[in-house]
Amino acid sequence: MIQISEKDESATPKIPVPDVVAEAVRTIIRWAGDDPDREGLLDTPARVARAWKEYAKGYDEDPSHHLSRTFEEVGGYDEIVLLKDIPFQSHCEHHMAPIIGKAAIAYLPGDRVVGISKLARVLHGFARRLQVQERLTAQVADCVWEQLQPKGVAVVIEASHACMSARGVNTPGVMMTTSRMMGVFRQDERSRREVLALMGY
Repeated sequence: MIQISEKDESATPKIPVPDVVAEAVRTIIRWAGDDPDREGLLDTPARVARAWKEYAKGYDEDPSHHLSRTFEEVGGYDEIVLLKDIPFQSHCEHHMAPIIGKAAIAYLPGDRVVGISKLARVLHGFARRLQVQERLTAQVADCVWEQLQPKGVAVVIEASHACMSARGVNTPGVMMTTSRMMGVFRQDERSRREVLALMGY
């Protein structure tokens, strides 16, 4: 069993938290009915601020950059490329509540392909922002379409929304599905059926 010393745990410098951000969290704690000065909550404002910096790190990147390096040597491969069951998390822009789900991203290559991990990076780049699922689906599909210039793009996202399951209508276990089809997957019914079948729909 590996034990991590206190020195090792503090090796990574913590992101400084502006006073105004910490005070905003303290205000929410007070408004919710608790005391931000009690022992268990003393460090919460800084923790929440740093957590949100991580949740929203997609604002610090351009997801299209992940698709800038492509490959043309594919041995004549000209069929669908699919990455499915990609887990992601985001936050609803209306209540800042978690969105937890999975995505399937497919494209029919033109003359180039991209490393498969890059498709997941594109998804995470857009998901780590305040979002609505419909826009997230469109942003991922549009990015792949514009950067790779394939013959077709298909993106399907399934997710649960805490703004619905943990508040409001209080209905857990509900999944929302959104999709965007472009190129041959939109124009040709047979191609659309084929990609959806590969995705498991």
